[in-house]
Amino acid sequence: MGKSAFLESVRGEIRLRGYSMRTEKTYLTWIRRYIRFHQLNHPANMGADEVRAYLFPTPCRPAR
Repeated sequence: MGKSAFLESVRGEIRLRGYSMRTEKTYLTWIRRYIRFHQLNHPANMGADEVRAYLFPTPCRPAR
């Protein structure tokens, strides 16, 4: 499986900021889960509604 340019750029930013390797791994895992949840859409093409859908499954969604 090829490396994602997006994930590599995130990895570079995390390392530039001096975060621990454990934090890097955790952040990248959550980002991968988020992308897979939304059928491999690029995060740049998603917004607040997609974040809410990921963080709050249907039974737990707050009323608007």
